[in-house]
Amino acid sequence: MKKNNKQITLSKEQINAVMTLYSSGKINEAIVEIKTLNEKFPNVPLLFNILGACYQSLKQFDASIQMFETAVSLKPDYAEAHFNLGVVLKVSGRPNLAVESYKKAIVLLPNYLGAHNNLGNALKQIGRLEEAVISYQNAIAIKPDYAEAHNNIGIVLKDLGRLSESVKSYEAAILINPEFYDAHFNLGNSLRDLNQRDQALKSYEAAHELKPDEDYILGNILHTKMHLSIWDGLSKNLLDLIKNINNGEKVIGPFALMALLDDPIVLRKATEIYANDKFPKSYALPKIDHHPKHKKIRIGYFSADFREHPVSTLTVELYEGHDRNQFEVYAFSYGPDTIDEMNLRVKAGVDYFYDVKVMSYKDVALLGRSLELDIAIDLGGFTQNARTGIFAISVAPIQLSYIGYLGTMGVDYYDYLIADQTIIPEQSQKHYSEKIVYLPSFQANDSKQSQAVTSFTRQDLGLPSKGFIFCCFNNTYKITPLALDSWAQILKKVEGSVLLIFASNESAQINLTKEISLRNIDPSRLILGEHLPRPEYLGRYQVADLFLDTHPYNAGTTSSDALRMGLPVLTRLGNSFASRMGSSILNAINLPELITTSQKEYEALAIELATNPKKLKAIKDKLAKNLPSAPLYDTPAFTKHLESAYKTMYDRYHEGLKPEHIYVESSNSFSL
Repeated sequence: MKKNNKQITLSKEQINAVMTLYSSGKINEAIVEIKTLNEKFPNVPLLFNILGACYQSLKQFDASIQMFETAVSLKPDYAEAHFNLGVVLKVSGRPNLAVESYKKAIVLLPNYLGAHNNLGNALKQIGRLEEAVISYQNAIAIKPDYAEAHNNIGIVLKDLGRLSESVKSYEAAILINPEFYDAHFNLGNSLRDLNQRDQALKSYEAAHELKPDEDYILGNILHTKMHLSIWDGLSKNLLDLIKNINNGEKVIGPFALMALLDDPIVLRKATEIYANDKFPKSYALPKIDHHPKHKKIRIGYFSADFREHPVSTLTVELYEGHDRNQFEVYAFSYGPDTIDEMNLRVKAGVDYFYDVKVMSYKDVALLGRSLELDIAIDLGGFTQNARTGIFAISVAPIQLSYIGYLGTMGVDYYDYLIADQTIIPEQSQKHYSEKIVYLPSFQANDSKQSQAVTSFTRQDLGLPSKGFIFCCFNNTYKITPLALDSWAQILKKVEGSVLLIFASNESAQINLTKEISLRNIDPSRLILGEHLPRPEYLGRYQVADLFLDTHPYNAGTTSSDALRMGLPVLTRLGNSFASRMGSSILNAINLPELITTSQKEYEALAIELATNPKKLKAIKDKLAKNLPSAPLYDTPAFTKHLESAYKTMYDRYHEGLKPEHIYVESSNSFSL
């Protein structure tokens, strides 16, 4: 009698049956079938590879990783399984391990296109940007028309500050695939950062046409239009934004929103959506060990703007003034090494300066931890070129946000936010995820700032020889239709007056001129000032009579510059951080009479000051009298107040206490 041979290998039909279940979305059925086959064929790498893919589809990442690891243990030269393991490690928040898996796949298959591209993605995620560029270049060398790799290399080049190169990469991707949404969107981002905002808007609109509901595209279009003073459909778009944010949708970044909306509830919601999407808490490193008490508290300032920039203009003397008997001061720079006067002054003003722009987020966090930083201060938040990802990993046991970004960070890995009682009244604490550090005044300044300014006549600036001169040199995106409504009403009531403003691009100049005409104001009364070097910029303030602040995003550095030059600033108090900053600055120089609380009051006071020379002179005289002793420019006092807060949060940490609101009092503050 003939004996039947027992099947000893997995048949092609059995594999196809499992793959059919998987590809048709019948994941659980596929898992049952694979487990049945595993009982008959216990050591087949292919089955474990497919099972890993099934668990990944169900987002059961730990089980998926276990299956892929089993596959590569059974077959170490299984390139596809190494690749798949890398994919699931990255999506489950372990990009460092993903890098190693992709590298193993590439060693086994040097022309493994997807592995080169995905290796670049993982390297980008952990901040190893130069290495990511090489990985994408390797992918393009294998397949020159690989649009995704061209787009990805553009993203990294942008992060490295190589904007013009990034534009070329995105354009190459679009040439290959004209309907590549990501490339259009990212091209818009680079053109925006190159201040080519007209072209940026075209790219964003092309992206929006391809995918109108994609994340953040509406917000980018609106913010770009604000830079260009294009306000068509703005009211409806704002209503849509609020609705979408309340529905938990990813529609706009918080920085762009704060110039459009004065609602701290919606602002916090939008910030939380954005922060948790872009910068979720990272577990790339274990929890920081409890640092020992140091002889001096080690504080680290992190910024992309240690150069001629408003952040450094305000904070440079702070670094210089810290009490070196109690503090060691570190600076971590991930911006350009400009070697300009401000950059050199910052470097000289700290104890240790680290250029970390080419380091990964993890490596920067490791550096901060190795130095046993006690307190890390993020001076960028969600502004351009900031590196929130470093703080998501935790670079120090105490982390806080200050001055570069005006609002909550919306995540729990920031412990404190520096403000004052004007900016965040106690009843508004609920709108902030951080505990609030209340200083007597919020804004640091540079009391050593050179007063060398260029003197101008009215004629030098193209201004009429007579008549009242209003001005506003805030960024163009802060100018809203309501602001221009108010300014038009003020100009109508103050005969012979003009308004001198800064518009950052030609389109904004054309559009603002058109808009002021639509409000029945002769466009010749709107004078468009240019961007000027600092001595000329400061000198221009001395020709004006009154600075008109914007709402809801007030002037910051611009306001304190104007006041320093003896020019009164009229502001309107709102509800959000950015809409209360102007009032904070005025309180810090004891001019609360220039704070208004409504659009009507703002307009009325501007008109009164322009038509009542005695009242305006009294305010200017008071400003001149207050300048030498105002808290706003008393940097040594500000530094002591901030150091007091640092010591309090440091002591709480070492006592095992959670962060709590901190109140720093000053006997030298004005009584308001």
